[in-house]
Amino acid sequence: MASVRFDHVVKRFGSLTVLHDLAFEVQDGEFLVLVGPSGCGKSTALRLLAGLEEVTAGEIYIGERRVTHLPPKDRDIAMVFQSYALYPHMTVYDNLAFGLKLRGTPRAEIARRVEAVAATLGLKDLLQRKPRQLSGGQRQRVALGRAIVREPRVFLMDEPLSNLDANLRVQTRAELLRLHQRLRTTVVYVTHDQVEAMTMGQRIAVLNAGRLQQLAPPQVLYDHPANRFVAGFIGSPAMNFLEAELTADERGALWVVNGALRLQLPRERSPHVETPRERAVVVGIRPEDLTWLPDGEALPGTTAPARVEVVEYLGAELLAHLRLGEHTVIARLPGESAVRPQAVGTVAFNTAKLHLFDPESERALT
Repeated sequence: MASVRFDHVVKRFGSLTVLHDLAFEVQDGEFLVLVGPSGCGKSTALRLLAGLEEVTAGEIYIGERRVTHLPPKDRDIAMVFQSYALYPHMTVYDNLAFGLKLRGTPRAEIARRVEAVAATLGLKDLLQRKPRQLSGGQRQRVALGRAIVREPRVFLMDEPLSNLDANLRVQTRAELLRLHQRLRTTVVYVTHDQVEAMTMGQRIAVLNAGRLQQLAPPQVLYDHPANRFVAGFIGSPAMNFLEAELTADERGALWVVNGALRLQLPRERSPHVETPRERAVVVGIRPEDLTWLPDGEALPGTTAPARVEVVEYLGAELLAHLRLGEHTVIARLPGESAVRPQAVGTVAFNTAKLHLFDPESERALT
């Protein structure tokens, strides 16, 4: 096992800069996820770590060893791609053993490792089959096994579950986590799926436009996003955002105001900035921190009048699209909630969970 460190790495393709000053460290034995929208540079970062792309500036370390300009074969890494890339004419056993044979590993050691990995991944009864005789999930396990059997210091995984259907993806996700708990090997995992990132990563690095936005455990990203991008990207449905004014009353209490919306900020949500008499802010609230009050019950400082536009029924819960003046917000409510399209009532905000962002820099103020 080994740590991984990106030391102010820059990657350019001609005049296009894909990664800007990327600097972070993956701890020894950690499962770290790189997540972000398409084109944010996460797969490029993984390919730089694997040695499949040349670094423009900066350094990459695996453990204490600088690997910036080493060829892939000398980095002691194993990579699992989105495509299975199995040899169709070889059996599962031969696919698993192929990399070891190329390295001149003794036959007895190859057999020992292949048998051990096959038992771990539930492939023992499939070793004599060809890839065409396997399901998508079984092929993905073979691709994982081919990486594991090499016993590398670092595993690199580039969206390895994206070709699986929804149910199989959930199942394979759990298998990967159990596998990591047993092996305790360093894993750098790339995905665009923030749900996958939240459920798998011990820590998550959120990238956007080639820049690292925040690196933290999943719950920290969710509860304390560093900026508006992270707040909107992490969580499903996404956080609601409302433009408002931050004002202080004669008693010094802080309020966010936008038309009929008038919310009092609890002391613990006060922004970490000096507050002028009025300041433009962007207010963020997650769908699960909104409550529908059909009887129009109004509590000063926590509620606003609203009208239901659309209701999405999801079984155990529903998503209500609520109109607040010029804004629409989404509330996640229990499935049995008495909310119907075009109903008029009141939406209650959990003000202890309000987020404030600077409208220009988009940095979090709370």
